[in-house]
Amino acid sequence: MTYCVGIKLKAGLVFLSDSRTNAGLDQISTFRKMIVYEKPGDRFMVLLSAGNLSISQSVREILQVEQLKETPESEPITIWNAQSMFDAARVLGSAVRHVHERDAASLKASGVEFNVSLIFGGQIKGEGMRLFQVYSAGNFIEATSETPYFQVGESKYGKPVLDRVLTPQTPLNEAAKCALVSMDSTLKSNLSVGLPLDMVVYQADQLQSDQVLCIDDSNAYFKMLRNSWGQKLRQVFDELEDPMWHGEATDVPILTPEAQSRALKKIATPDEKLI
Repeated sequence: MTYCVGIKLKAGLVFLSDSRTNAGLDQISTFRKMIVYEKPGDRFMVLLSAGNLSISQSVREILQVEQLKETPESEPITIWNAQSMFDAARVLGSAVRHVHERDAASLKASGVEFNVSLIFGGQIKGEGMRLFQVYSAGNFIEATSETPYFQVGESKYGKPVLDRVLTPQTPLNEAAKCALVSMDSTLKSNLSVGLPLDMVVYQADQLQSDQVLCIDDSNAYFKMLRNSWGQKLRQVFDELEDPMWHGEATDVPILTPEAQSRALKKIATPDEKLI
């Protein structure tokens, strides 16, 4: 299992992924889930993957050479000459379908489902930034101002903080911090997600990035964040008032055992009193 998150803001894009693919008592495997496609001044794209490792690796390899042709006479579209991120996402979807056609039947015969989930985002010169989530069928959806982020993999633990903090106006550094807190929550609750982490922070219209980071257990900032986040959560929790068990009366009816028994038998009397 893994956890990846991609965030789209007015200020730029944030991508974060872990690198654990298998966890057990005697085996922990590490593979990168992020790949960056960069042609400075022309395009900057990031791909995050979750699901079956052999499938995602095949998709990444085929994506490098995959082509789309609108007509027999037209020039093939690749991720390196696509004029829009939408077209680049179409090429990625085609690569997923290519691997499905080649491998799905044999995988199914071995009891393995075709399972891959991808986050793909970036910017191509001449258009704005875009962020997509691509499914196992090769189809995809795009992030909006109402939904400025996508998650793949073990997503449930890290979702609450993203929902509470992120808006399209969130500054890049705050979004990066939010993504790391989201990852920390997942690391805390799920053994199948683990360090090291790969992170990219991309500033809008730069068409390149020098903020491509690998974060391991010796990273001072991430260690501080993990410790501080846990302490602050505990502090806020302790400051909340305890429940009031003898406050205002509730409107919820409370039946006597006899009345409950009759209700179960569907013979409760109309004048049954509540206590």
